[in-house]
Amino acid sequence: MPLVFKEHRFMTDTKVPADRYQLAIDHLLLIDEDWARLIKLTGPCTHQSQSAREPYEALIRAVAYQQLHARAADAIIARFLGMYSQHSFPEPDQILATAFDDLRRCGFSARKTDTIRGIANGALSGLVPPRDIADKMPDDELIARLIELPGIGRWTVEMLLIYTLERLDVMPADDFGVREGYRFLKSLDVMPNRREMENAGLPCRPYRTVAAWYLWRVPSLPGYKKKK
Repeated sequence: MPLVFKEHRFMTDTKVPADRYQLAIDHLLLIDEDWARLIKLTGPCTHQSQSAREPYEALIRAVAYQQLHARAADAIIARFLGMYSQHSFPEPDQILATAFDDLRRCGFSARKTDTIRGIANGALSGLVPPRDIADKMPDDELIARLIELPGIGRWTVEMLLIYTLERLDVMPADDFGVREGYRFLKSLDVMPNRREMENAGLPCRPYRTVAAWYLWRVPSLPGYKKKK
């Protein structure tokens, strides 16, 4: 059965130029009727990045938000930044000089605290590259390098690629929201696995980031029903 939604107009962020992702949208519209309908109902892509951040900061923030509601993670980050100068993100050596228990009191789990300290160590050793070097590295090379850090998986690096390095062709195939969005888009009985999601993303190249953004919007659409 084709994807069916009631007509609905979505609010978009007026700070983002409507034509910023027009080439990507034009490409996705031509894939098939399901993609065209999803884009029409969702409206312009308003994906926004945080491109001013250094990779090590972006990784630490991503770790903070793992498996937490955004409000809870926001509070943890606020307490974390409150231990340092609130005008800038702490340097790696400042984080390493902070007692383990002090980091835990911000709300980080013991595992996340170890991961954050590992990221700081990686930034000092050069394993986590500075922004000017990261910008020049291919996606796969950066992923292979950063997943060497304890507690850092492919998904976390993909979020770095999407939201900090502004790469337009990243499909986070392990992401639950992306997989669930595609399941509903194609009226599948079960969510696609990683390999199936990677194959599903091939027609979206070279704009898989924008495709992922639209799949993340699916639960907000009228008519969406989560599969039990």
